[in-house]
Amino acid sequence: MLLKQFISAVLETLLKHLLFLFQNQPMSAKYQCLKGKVLRLQLAELDTPIILIFSEQQVDVLNAWNDIADCTIDTNITTLLFLDYSNHQHVTQFLKLTQGDQQILQQFVTLLKIVGWDPAELLVPWLGDIVTEVILRYFIHQVYGIKQQLRTFQDRITFAITDEWRIAPSSLELTFFNQKVNEVTLAVEQLAACLDKL
Repeated sequence: MLLKQFISAVLETLLKHLLFLFQNQPMSAKYQCLKGKVLRLQLAELDTPIILIFSEQQVDVLNAWNDIADCTIDTNITTLLFLDYSNHQHVTQFLKLTQGDQQILQQFVTLLKIVGWDPAELLVPWLGDIVTEVILRYFIHQVYGIKQQLRTFQDRITFAITDEWRIAPSSLELTFFNQKVNEVTLAVEQLAACLDKL
């Protein structure tokens, strides 16, 4: 719950900053394309989506929206925060995550690229430079550690499954084993019959 409120607050702060910049003439023309559009962010870390509604005077940040969004993005927080908007390849990979009208996301990314925002800028006024840097480095380190642990866990599961598959006998091996058991049983019965005769 706290994470959801934090993300909503960061997005609202960012969007207020963007709206302040949109009031100059070149940015205002770019923002006109987004008016009346709905952008839905479905983050893997949150159970409810974040919906951005672009209106004439403001951008509303909501957690629920009954109508269909014009553009939906399924991603995670780290991809969203550390997306390099100046790198065309990163943006292209990000656009592959969208459903619906990709032009809405392209226009939004273009506005973010023009503004050139940094996640640290949002935290600096409240926490200071050093604390913000430490928190962001710690966050990146933790995310990297979690990714490494998940990768290791996935490798172990994969190895366990393939090892189990290798150890488990195939149907042909089971048939061969049953034939050998039958042959040994027959040989024991013949030996027992010979011993009885003696």
